[in-house]
Amino acid sequence: MSLMDELLADLRAETADLDAMITDLGAARWELPTPAQGWTVRDQIGHLAWFDDAATVSATDPEAFRAARTAFLARGGSAVDELAAASRGLAAPRVHAWFRAARARSLEAFAALEAGARLPWYGPDMSAASFVTARLMETWAHGQDVADALGVERAPTARLRHVATLGVRALPYGFAVRGLEPPVRPVRVELTMPDGSPWTAGPPDAADLVRGPMLDFCLLVVQRRHLDDTSLLVRGETAAAWTAIAQAFAGPPGTGRVPLGRGSGRA
Repeated sequence: MSLMDELLADLRAETADLDAMITDLGAARWELPTPAQGWTVRDQIGHLAWFDDAATVSATDPEAFRAARTAFLARGGSAVDELAAASRGLAAPRVHAWFRAARARSLEAFAALEAGARLPWYGPDMSAASFVTARLMETWAHGQDVADALGVERAPTARLRHVATLGVRALPYGFAVRGLEPPVRPVRVELTMPDGSPWTAGPPDAADLVRGPMLDFCLLVVQRRHLDDTSLLVRGETAAAWTAIAQAFAGPPGTGRVPLGRGSGRA
C-alpha cells in the first residue's frame, strides 16, 4: 500500500466513524452546543463540509483556490464564525448530505494526486500527503467536539499517529502564526499509542521533553483540551512554551481551551 493509499484509507475510516455518530440524530441533537463556544453539532459538520469543498478546489484548481483564499483571509479571525452562521438556515439532513457529498468529492480529488504534489491551503503550501493528513486531523478534532456534545466516548485508534505527526511538524508554525520566533532547541516527544506501543519524534538526547498518552497529545495539539486536563509530562522551557500554544491546524491562532469546567475556546 502506498503512502497516499494508507492515508486515504485512514481518512475514509475517520469519516465513517464521524458519520456514524451523526446518522439518525434527532433534529434537537443537531442543535446541541459543543465545547467550541457558540457552535452546535450542526456548525461543526457544516464547517467540515465547507472546507472539504475548499480542499477539492485546492486539489483540482489551485489558482482558483488562491484567489478565493485571499478574500477569505482578508476577513480575519471572524471568517469561520461567519461561515457557520451562513449555513444555519439549512435543515440538519441537508447539512449531513452536504458533508457526505463534499467529503466524497474531496476523496476523489485526493486519490488522483501523487503524495509529493504541492497544494495551497490557508497556511503554508503542503504536499498532498500532508494535506490528506490535515483533513484527517480536522475530521478527528471536530469529531471530538461532536462527541463531547453528544456525550459519546470515542475509542482512540492507531489513526492518531497521523495527528501526532502533524502536531510535531507544526511546532514552528504555532510560534510563527503568533509572530514569535520559532525555538531553536529541539523537543523530544515520547507517546504511548492506543495499543500500548511507543511512538517517538525528535532527538533522543534533547533536553526538552513531552511524554504521555498519544490521545492526550493529540487533544492538546488540536486545542480540544487544556494541558492541565491531560496527563502529559512536559520538561524544559521550549517544551513548555510549545505546549502552551501548540496548533496543528492552519489559519489564525486558536484560542485554545481553558481547563474543563471553566469555559472553552475554539480553533
